[in-house]
Amino acid sequence: MIDATPLLKLYARHRLRVLERQDPAAAQERTLLHLVRRARRTRFGRDYGFAAIRSVAEYQQRVPLRRYDDFWREYWEPHFPRLTNCTWPGIMPYFADTSGTSTGVRKHIPVSRAMLSSNARAVFELFVHHLARHRESRLFAGKSLMLGSSAGLIEAAPGIHHGDLSSIAVSEVPRWVSRFAFPGPRLAAEPDWEKYADRLARLSLKEDIRSFGGTPSWMLLFVEKLLKLRPGARGIADLYPHLELLVHGGVDFRPYHKMFDRLLAGSRAELREVYPASEGFIAVGDRGSGEGLRLLLDNGLFFEFVPVAELDSSNPARRWLADVKTGTTYAIVLTSCAGLWSYVLGDTIRFIDTKPGRLLVTGRTTYFLSAFGEHLSGEHIADAVVEAAAAIDAGITDYTVGPIFPANPGEQGRHLFIIEFAPPVPEGKRRDLFAEVLDTALQRASYDYEQYRSGNARLAAPKVHVASPGTFAEWMRKVGKLGGQNKVPRITTDPERILELWRFAGGELATSVQ
Repeated sequence: MIDATPLLKLYARHRLRVLERQDPAAAQERTLLHLVRRARRTRFGRDYGFAAIRSVAEYQQRVPLRRYDDFWREYWEPHFPRLTNCTWPGIMPYFADTSGTSTGVRKHIPVSRAMLSSNARAVFELFVHHLARHRESRLFAGKSLMLGSSAGLIEAAPGIHHGDLSSIAVSEVPRWVSRFAFPGPRLAAEPDWEKYADRLARLSLKEDIRSFGGTPSWMLLFVEKLLKLRPGARGIADLYPHLELLVHGGVDFRPYHKMFDRLLAGSRAELREVYPASEGFIAVGDRGSGEGLRLLLDNGLFFEFVPVAELDSSNPARRWLADVKTGTTYAIVLTSCAGLWSYVLGDTIRFIDTKPGRLLVTGRTTYFLSAFGEHLSGEHIADAVVEAAAAIDAGITDYTVGPIFPANPGEQGRHLFIIEFAPPVPEGKRRDLFAEVLDTALQRASYDYEQYRSGNARLAAPKVHVASPGTFAEWMRKVGKLGGQNKVPRITTDPERILELWRFAGGELATSVQ
């Protein structure tokens, strides 16, 4: 196989020089005005006077914030699936199907050819930063394995398809890139994810895999398959000996870090995080693990940031890279080369550096647990789970939490945490310590939670149910979401749903947890 890494290194040197000279705010304003010019003759562009927009301020004055439901109702649904010059010029060739981790409502996110190019450039941006740290790299001497979903595309109308974003990406891989990508379109079209993963695992062991990426929980399940196929193998170094790069994204990686460190023992592969979404590829890790993600500022996406507390107000502050601050939790708002305009993405972030624009993903705008007035954010919960796991030196495969309301007068409500630990599963006192540290960390994080827990007056201590290994994968299979890009919701606000999952995980059949 031809090693294309020298060509990638030439591009990387050029790109790094561009990034060193880049003015973040200027790059973002140029991106926005370019998008506005391209879309000025679309229905949306005419509705909002794009032809007259000359600055970020003018754009923000004219174009309001919108969520998916607003776009669907006002612009996309009446003409779906054939959207022609609607919110983006030309015919929209693809739609990425997503049910979302917070609402469960199926969405059809437009994916233009410009967006496909943007996503491809984002992947190369990831490789650029890898090469900057590893000059001896031979990344393109082998293949890159992306653990996506297995469902093929559905033709909604002649020339228009919808399906999982990873399936769209595989169908559009350029011929010269396909030599370095694994799997190919034929294998990726297998509709049964388990059959797909089994076959993918067997075939991948015959390939020279140099990079491996996906959602952490599904990657762990996939590695388990690989280890069973190769008796005696102890970790990834024995499976993919030339692996250089392990790419993760989609969920908070901290609960998985310990397990991946163990699996990567003896491997030269580095961990690198990415921030992809169905709506656009937002940021990539340009430094070490846990040091934040760098926004892609000149790649067809314009970003706004709204303080979370103001998101639902009548006149929220709309920041952009020219005026954001570190330390504030923002809801991220996206304008894209697929016809999203000031679209509330649903994620929350916090800047650790405004130049060049480096951030941490902190959760979801809908990921709040306040069934009793306790006001716990997704970040509070994730931090507490990580702290509790560290206290007992345990790894976590997956978890979710939801409210349990009192079944009888005089009883207290509480939170139910369903935790799937990585083997060896903690027992006895270690489980008790996990629950204690979890409760203490939540009280420290939220004044309201602390007050509700004071003396067990209004809220009982959280109940921790330890699920057996493989429980969440079985649950995802049951609800039809088994696959590489589906994620277990960290917060389940529906008490019936958390009870249903609890019973599935072997919990008590009673509705009360007192």
